[in-house]
Amino acid sequence: MFHTTGTAGTLAAAAGVARVLKLGARQMQHCLGSAGTQAAGLWQFLRDAADSKQLHTAKAAANGLLSAYIARGGFTGASEILTGAQGMSAGMSSDADPARLTDRLGVRWAIQETSFKVHASCRHTHPAADALLQLMREHRLGPDDISSVTAHVHQGALDVLGPVTDPQTIHQAKFSMGFVLALIALYGRAGLSDFSEATLRDPRVRAFHDNVRMVLDPEIDAAYPERWMGRVTVTVRQGGSFEKRITCPAGDPEQPLTRADLEQKARRLAAYAGGASDEEMTSVIARIWRLSDEPHVRHLLTKR
Repeated sequence: MFHTTGTAGTLAAAAGVARVLKLGARQMQHCLGSAGTQAAGLWQFLRDAADSKQLHTAKAAANGLLSAYIARGGFTGASEILTGAQGMSAGMSSDADPARLTDRLGVRWAIQETSFKVHASCRHTHPAADALLQLMREHRLGPDDISSVTAHVHQGALDVLGPVTDPQTIHQAKFSMGFVLALIALYGRAGLSDFSEATLRDPRVRAFHDNVRMVLDPEIDAAYPERWMGRVTVTVRQGGSFEKRITCPAGDPEQPLTRADLEQKARRLAAYAGGASDEEMTSVIARIWRLSDEPHVRHLLTKR
């Protein structure tokens, strides 16, 4: 029901800004209190492909910034916004574990556990997408060899992707298991440029989409969210079937992308909307790899 980019993201933004502002412990507590009461983001936008997902990201950043600055100015917030009887855990979860909030605090650095998305789609589609791609390569299958695909998934994937049965917009297509696996089968990828008005109307994409189904897999569900396992079963037209299981998708800390992979992704993203030229990205990438030597980052994206 709750979109974590809008909910947890608000707290993360607040904590980050508060750290930069060098707020004390009590101010930090007030900052998180104000951030938590502003944390929001509901998945209902997905039902009609509204633009709210982008708003969630923007509002999380804006509300986190606001929370830190008003805390510095003396504005108070709830002291138990995370664990209180009417706080975030009680309101947004049925199985909250407060002990995880301080688990290895100051020792465990979550940034080292960050996943990078290879495909331009909902992360819940990635394990099955990677499994299908590997299976097709291993057995030298083309899209026309496949009659159906079953994606074995965790419950979270069913909750988020299940309602999108007939994607009508590019945004909905990114939350459609059938559409994403169709792109993987037909193009070998599901990048930003592959989600387009043309592919939405492509009869081959639609035909493949219609032959994909999701089923709950107890093993995969039990492993989630610690591990994002994937498994697909592919039935081929000449008879028989193949199965592929992966323990995590590419881009997870257990299967990290190479520097070259990350650089190529950054260049594709910059080129997609004309955000930066390839020459500009070459300069930015070189500086990023030397970030520890930079005196400051306020002009990181400008030429020197």
